[in-house]
Amino acid sequence: MINIPVIETSHLILRGHHPDDFVALKEIWEDLEVVKHISGTPSTEQQSWMRLVNYLGHWSLMGFGYWGIEEKSTGKYIGEIGFADFKREITPSITGTPEAGWILSSAVHGKGYGKEALKAILEWSDKNLSFDKTVCIINPENVRSISLAEKCGYQKVCETTFNGKSTVLFERLRK
Repeated sequence: MINIPVIETSHLILRGHHPDDFVALKEIWEDLEVVKHISGTPSTEQQSWMRLVNYLGHWSLMGFGYWGIEEKSTGKYIGEIGFADFKREITPSITGTPEAGWILSSAVHGKGYGKEALKAILEWSDKNLSFDKTVCIINPENVRSISLAEKCGYQKVCETTFNGKSTVLFERLRK
């Protein structure tokens, strides 16, 4: 088994994914409100399953990956957050640099969970990863995610394109 660290915050438990997360994960990725600034299209069941498998594969191959986000008060799976190296075809290249990403159920938007979770994984990465920086890419219309990234220390590097769509590249130097 893969040893994925558990991170506890005031309101959340960040933990490795397990098969029981699949239904909630799939529902989140089917929600138009959630995906409108990511792909604009709800994920299929197969895409959601492959995402779950990919998350575990990152931990196994890279020593970092995505955590499932569990709300402490309810025990519900409410999203995911973490780092990946997706080998994206983007200029400038970010291959080899941990790329932060996050997604939360629309039912918990506005509760501050994104900031709480992002700060926790950045603290973990500063202590446990040897990379000088992490990056994230965000649709320029996703003002909430841009604000979250900036509040957690990410700075805009440039505007670029990914999959034919405008995107903004951010980076955060290790502390």
